[in-house]
Amino acid sequence: MNKYSGSNFDDFLAEEGLLEEVSARVLKRLLALQIADIMEETNLSKTSLAQKMQTSRSQLDRLLDPENTAVTLESLENLARAVGKKLRIEFA
Repeated sequence: MNKYSGSNFDDFLAEEGLLEEVSARVLKRLLALQIADIMEETNLSKTSLAQKMQTSRSQLDRLLDPENTAVTLESLENLARAVGKKLRIEFA
């Protein structure tokens, strides 16, 4: 019998010790998708965005990489300013 039958996916991930890691990657992926949408709406290339942030294109790629969840609030704030947005963080 399957011990996960009837449980939700979050319960499964928690029992496997993966919930925090998966959640962080999902949030990072959502952030990257939001930035991609903003860049498309404003016709902003990664190179242009990196210049606005006064950083390199490779550093911007690392910031947008969903697998790299180690980002600073300062980097996120700088990214938000560069695309004309405000960074908002909240607990749910």
